[in-house]
Amino acid sequence: MADDQDHGINNPFQAFDPDENRPRQGFKAVPFRLIAPNLVTLMALCAGLTGIRMAIDGRFETALVSIAAAAFLDGIDGRVARMLKGQSRFGAELDSLTDFVNFGVAPALILHVWILHAFQSIGWIGSLLFAIAMVLRLARFNVALDDKNQPAWKKNFFVGVPAPAGALCVLAPIYLELSGLPHSDLAAPIVLVYTLFIAMLVVSTVPSYSGKTVGLRIPRANVLPLILGVVAFVAILFSYPWMTMTVLVLIYLASIPFARRSWYRHDRQMPEDNPITDGMVADADDMDDDDD
Repeated sequence: MADDQDHGINNPFQAFDPDENRPRQGFKAVPFRLIAPNLVTLMALCAGLTGIRMAIDGRFETALVSIAAAAFLDGIDGRVARMLKGQSRFGAELDSLTDFVNFGVAPALILHVWILHAFQSIGWIGSLLFAIAMVLRLARFNVALDDKNQPAWKKNFFVGVPAPAGALCVLAPIYLELSGLPHSDLAAPIVLVYTLFIAMLVVSTVPSYSGKTVGLRIPRANVLPLILGVVAFVAILFSYPWMTMTVLVLIYLASIPFARRSWYRHDRQMPEDNPITDGMVADADDMDDDDD
């Protein structure tokens, strides 16, 4: 068999090329800046999968920390890609698949192992619906990437609750237990209803704040108060992690009606604004893995 027709026998790790008739090229090094964002994404995937294992072992506190770590890494991988100019379509697809595991499959399984199993098949259906809602949202996100002609103000909003926020919100009942609320399998129906509620928010078109443009420019006079505020928040988070997470979830859910009102106010003013922007629709977060 000729060298150019070995189909990977001599080099099993050669790059995939769907065009078999295209002339073969020599080895070309890949810049590390293209690899680094994908490494961050894969670290997030490892955190999400570890969360599933910790839940199976009954270590729910560690499982929640793993999901939070996955959400944090998901929030920075796109920023790393932009900073290093390492955006790629491969990275966007990898991020989308990783988000489904981290924020769809992992929370659903954690909730099922924690309490929904007490509701037998009905509890499993709730976990299943949450995971399906998440994959539908991510599919809509991928489709929205093709539409670049969006009003500039939409970068301040997500359409529906983004995947990381949905995962962190749906786990709120476990935060309450870790804060001191006694565990009872009788709460399974309540947790099921709450899970379905978050699933509906995830797959809905209800606007929510994106927060992406917050803090891009900080007035000089506010720098020191901002630093002190961040330090105080981190101290409170580490001192009372689960109570703090519960409060953050409540604040986030309470902000959705205000986001909806702000969305429609901007929408009514659209004829007065420039309807076209060079940026990408914020619903899709960003092709480089920011939202979902």
